[in-house]
Amino acid sequence: MSKQQLEGNHMKIGIIGAGNIGATIARKLAASGHTVKLAGSKGPDDIRDKAAEVGAVPVAAQDAVKDVEAVILSIPFAQIPNVASLFADVPADVVVIDTGNYYPFRDGNIGEIDEGKPESVWSSEQLGRPVVKAFNALLAETLANGGSAKGAANRIAIPVAGDDLHAKAVASELVNETGFDMLDAGDLANSWRQQPGTPAYCTELTLPELRDALSKADKARAPKDRDALIKSFMAETSPLSHQQIVTRNREVTAPK
Repeated sequence: MSKQQLEGNHMKIGIIGAGNIGATIARKLAASGHTVKLAGSKGPDDIRDKAAEVGAVPVAAQDAVKDVEAVILSIPFAQIPNVASLFADVPADVVVIDTGNYYPFRDGNIGEIDEGKPESVWSSEQLGRPVVKAFNALLAETLANGGSAKGAANRIAIPVAGDDLHAKAVASELVNETGFDMLDAGDLANSWRQQPGTPAYCTELTLPELRDALSKADKARAPKDRDALIKSFMAETSPLSHQQIVTRNREVTAPK
């Protein structure tokens, strides 16, 4: 499918995860004309009002992957193995987008990732199918309110990594429809460049700035900066503003 065919192509999309990221993506894609099914952790009745508010259909998780062209996973990272069975009969051409991020303080330690395996490579292995890593490198507030029209000056860009060109093209168009430029971040093996603790992660960069940030990512340093940031945020006695969070992310992860 060409880029021209992708643009304006109304898709059937399932989203597993009805938190801030999942629900916001659902709202924006429904507003773009897509048919969106939304699944939460406690079943469809628990999110009925939220789904109605964002323009999605509330469903059980096993129904979110049925009769769709794309599935967006927006759940706590450690929960990914728990949804793997849902994909057993999902056709190979259904695009799966992983928005997750690994935080040991929340997810517990996952040895393979601690030893350097890229997070979305691990996700792909757990699911038994290819994934595209997208929508992971922006704050919920940025996703909700930081988007702008295509071609706008200083439009925020986000990275998209994956091994399948068609799947990346689909993910990229969905990124565009949510209000952000897409930067092709290469294959999944290099998706560590957009993980927590890197200069590209939650720093609200334009396309040229993001390209530079990805190129300057330091694999060994990123987990240390990730943990240092979390420690500093948790030590705050009053909530930081959105801009203060972005600024601190930039300061701590800036290439040295």
